[in-house]
Parts: sequence; C-alpha cells; structure tokens
Amino acid sequence: MIPADRLHQIRDRFEYVQACMAEGRGDIAALGREYSELKPVVDQIAEWESLQADLAEAEEMLADPEMKALAEEELPQLRARLPEAEHALQLALLPRDAADARPAILEIRPGTGGDEAALFAGDLARMYQRYVESRGWRWEVIEEQLSELGGIKELVVRIEGENVFARLKFESGVHRVQRVPETESGGRIHTSAATVAVLPEAEAVDIEINANDIRIDTMRSSGAGGQHVNTTDSAVRITHIPTGLVVTSSEKSQHRNREIAMNVLRARLYDMERQKAADSRASDRKAQVGSGDRSERIRTYNFPQGRLTDHRIGLTLYRLDAILGGDLDEIIDALTADAQAALLAELA
Repeated sequence: MIPADRLHQIRDRFEYVQACMAEGRGDIAALGREYSELKPVVDQIAEWESLQADLAEAEEMLADPEMKALAEEELPQLRARLPEAEHALQLALLPRDAADARPAILEIRPGTGGDEAALFAGDLARMYQRYVESRGWRWEVIEEQLSELGGIKELVVRIEGENVFARLKFESGVHRVQRVPETESGGRIHTSAATVAVLPEAEAVDIEINANDIRIDTMRSSGAGGQHVNTTDSAVRITHIPTGLVVTSSEKSQHRNREIAMNVLRARLYDMERQKAADSRASDRKAQVGSGDRSERIRTYNFPQGRLTDHRIGLTLYRLDAILGGDLDEIIDALTADAQAALLAELA
C-alpha cells in the first residue's frame, strides 16, 4: 500500500516548485532540475488516482440496474490495470541515485590474456561507442593507449548525454571473452578478460581537492608517429598523494589537459566515496547488481556459440554480433529492472 501522506507531500512540493518557477523565485536551474524529476512522479500519481476513482465509480454503478451491464464490462479492465499502475508508481517513488543524470567517465583496461585481452578491450570500446552514438550522446576520448596489434592498453572516455550514468552504471566489472584468438594457429578457444569501470562525473562541490595533496607533472605526449607526434610538453599527469591515484591526459592543450585530468581525478575520488557509503549500507547483505566491485566477473562473451551471459541476473542471449554492434538496451533494461525489484523488496 502506498502511503497517501507521501503522495500529498510530493504533489505539494511539485506545486511549490511550479509556483517558484512561474514567479522567477530561487535558483531557476535547480528548480528546473527538481521539476523534471518530480513531473513524471506526479503524472504517475494522477494516473493511479484516476484509475482508483474510475474503479470506485464502476463498483457503485453495479447497484444501478441501468448501468450494471456497463459496469460489469468495465470492472475487469480497470482491475487489471490498477496493479500495473500501482507498480509503475512504486518504481517512480523509488529513491533516485543522485548521480544518475550525470555524465560518466568510462575506463577500459585489459585483464588476463595478454594481446588477446587488449584486442577484446578494443572490441568492448567499439561496442560502447556504438551504443553511445545510437543514443545521440557525446563520446570524448581523454586517454588512449593502443597495443602493437591494435588493441587497447588503456582507454578513458567522457560520455555526456541524458541519464548516461543511469544507463551505464551496471557495466562496471570484469568482462570475460571465450574465442579463438587471431594469433592462435591451432584453433583452440582461449579465455581472457578486460575490466570496465563506469564513474559518475563529479562536480567541484562534491569533492574538494587540496592543492597540497596533488603533484602535477608535464611530459611529452607519445603520438601515433609521423605528423601526429606531439613535439611540445603538453601532456599532464596528476598524482593524488593521499590515495596514490594517477591520472593522465594527452590532448594538445596543456591547459585543457589539466582540466580534463582534474575532472577524472575528481570522478575517481567521488566514486571511492560513493563506494564507501554503499559498502556501509550493504554491510549485512550483498546486492546482486550494481555492487561496483571491479574484480567481480559480470559477463561472458562466448564467440563460438554467439552467446552472451550476464552472470548477475542469469541472462543469456544468443545474438552476440548485435550486442557487440552496440545493441545493449535489452541487457541494460534487464539489469535496471532487477535492481529496482531488489530495492522494492528491501523497502517493503
């Protein structure tokens, strides 16, 4: 049962925000964000209450001989729709992750498997880039180191768009691949892995970095050769002394590199703080999805069988080519639904 007083509080707050925006009072940007968050919830409340009113009216009509037949026709439909509307409202009322609407920092690195792991890391990078492009988001490479065979040693990307972190946050973890490597002459299937980390971009108000806690070094960027060789000391490396975190950026502008590296460092420190808070809340249980444990094996890509398996929710799909082509919505939707179900059960 959904508490009526909570619904009244949400509606009252929404009306207050609306009034402030109409009168130009307060922080308009902050009010606009709150309005955008509350509007879908208020719409869902209105739909649920309207269904309840229609159901009550139809039940009253049963006592009227002239209206009884119409009521008997409408009641089954209304009764079938009400649980769906109530479930949708419960989902809308779930506490939101404050980072969901933020841009994300995506980091991909090879794990066990040598050259094959680096090649697989490249496959994952292309998969995510195609997914980003399909949603009209922006993909900005911050740091990229390629292997001799064209794989990826390290990739750090900033992704900007609508609800980026909400859609990508369950991708963090170890991704495993099973296939015959291009370098394998005997046709044997090898297993290798790559690690993916998705961090919400942090704002300066989230994480304050003491200037005495960082060391900033400039260095010559290593390019691809030929005309791409960077002949100025523009690359920036920032070391956060208390944690040992090291961030680099190798764009052409040293000023821009410093800004980018600080953003990535802030995101990593913010992620560490979020992880501490999550570990504290979950000390007595283990969340199935979204633990953020970078060492957790979350998914296997089996090339010989064209199969993908997400081990956290037991989801198996036999359309690996489409998934590697960026068709990730079915997986992401399933992971999101599972996380919502777990949260609903916890709140209940």
